[in-house]
Amino acid sequence: MNWLFDAHIHLSDPEYESDLPLIIESMNKQNIKACCVSMDVDTCQNTMKLSEQSENILPFLGIHPEKAQDDPTSVYDMIKENQTKITGIGEIGLDRTYISSEHEWEVQKEVFSNQLSLAEKFQKPVSIHSRKTLDDIFDILPSFKIQNVLLHWFDGSKKQLKKAMDFGFYVSYGPLLLYANDKQTLLANTEQDKILVETDGPVRFSRCFGHKTAQILFLPSVVFCASRILNRSYDETVIILEQNSQKYIN
Repeated sequence: MNWLFDAHIHLSDPEYESDLPLIIESMNKQNIKACCVSMDVDTCQNTMKLSEQSENILPFLGIHPEKAQDDPTSVYDMIKENQTKITGIGEIGLDRTYISSEHEWEVQKEVFSNQLSLAEKFQKPVSIHSRKTLDDIFDILPSFKIQNVLLHWFDGSKKQLKKAMDFGFYVSYGPLLLYANDKQTLLANTEQDKILVETDGPVRFSRCFGHKTAQILFLPSVVFCASRILNRSYDETVIILEQNSQKYIN
């Protein structure tokens, strides 16, 4: 039996708290592993607790750009203290949506760079938030020797996708793939050995998902859609994604 990997989900978010026993049971039965990303001190702590409940929850610790103005010291310390236990570092990145001054932008970049340094030091993959900041991220990343880079929920142009492929980065696609033509076009232009899938829960998705909180069991639908775009069978696509996911998390 092959495994599906959710490359980016916030299982440590309070939205999932009441459903976690059912989610973990479903993951076990459906052969699904999840890269559980964090955003701040509280979610980092929750992520580590969750990873102790199931070996299928792969812990990623990090500071989301939305939280970059908070004191980052505790999260840095948690990464260092748990560096043998964590799978990766994330969700980290850049996003001007969350700043109101150039000073805050510089702080955000500093926090991002500090976490990249930790990923380099401990040889961990990173899960990167890059909304409308891909060019800035492309400028910063070559300064670091990062084991594996994921640009989660890739939303760039074809030109930026080509650059990501040239760098050897992974990109991930989620439930939007089922109904967003631009995402389908991007996937069709992505090198098959660099594709991952995700849910990014607890984000809510419209159309066929009825604005419901993303569930990890959305993954098979995403994989099925990807298989049609890639002109592969569902089983072939699962194998490709499993191999890609294993290489990403090393």
